[in-house]
Amino acid sequence: MTNVSVTIIALNEARNIDACLGSVSWADDIVVIDAGSTDDTIKRAQAAGAHVVQSDWPGYAAQKNLAAKHAAHEWILSVDADERITPALADEVRATVARNPSEAGFRIPRMTWYLGQWIRTTDWYPDYQLRLYHRDRARWAPRRVHESVEADGPVGKLKKDIEHRPYRDISQHHETMDRYTTLAAMEMYDQGRRTRIVDLVLHPPAAFIRNYVLRRGYADGLTGFIVSTMNSYYVFLKFAKLRELVSNIASQTR
Repeated sequence: MTNVSVTIIALNEARNIDACLGSVSWADDIVVIDAGSTDDTIKRAQAAGAHVVQSDWPGYAAQKNLAAKHAAHEWILSVDADERITPALADEVRATVARNPSEAGFRIPRMTWYLGQWIRTTDWYPDYQLRLYHRDRARWAPRRVHESVEADGPVGKLKKDIEHRPYRDISQHHETMDRYTTLAAMEMYDQGRRTRIVDLVLHPPAAFIRNYVLRRGYADGLTGFIVSTMNSYYVFLKFAKLRELVSNIASQTR
């Protein structure tokens, strides 16, 4: 018994699910919540021994909280389908849970593979994610995008990295940014934020300087420059979409 349940949410993840599940095969309880895949994600997950539950899509946080409810153990390791748990991290997770920790959860550094190399700079690293948590003392907070775990109690840190392989190429990166910035704009609108000129003029270049200079994107060469530029563009796009959203809602009420 590992005393750790691994939870994964999925939708048409046939490209990723085998490698993801293979990296957590050490766990005796693996839960996959599928939101209606039309490829063979479900078949692949079942073949790997995962407990597959089919559910309509309620949003990222709600789907991950549902996964925790189906888990057999109190300690949850939440993994995305495009992530991999290395043997070193698996050992660290099991050793951490085995000591019956007082913490409510643990943040884990995440390292991303992009354009043929591991990125160890910019906002992408160490990119700590609270993924190991006690389900009675932590839960996923409701957000439209970039959901995160809220813990009732102290939170520790692990040392070994989650490996993240989110994009096949720049085109997929751009498609994901387009989707996420729409959700981010909606989130900001719900919070009462509105776009100011400073948001469009100053925040994007500030994001580039933070990524490329302060967080040493230059150390990852040309790829670090590309990542820094894309992160800056993300900031511009979400504020531009917020402005568009406000304009569209205003025109509908006239």
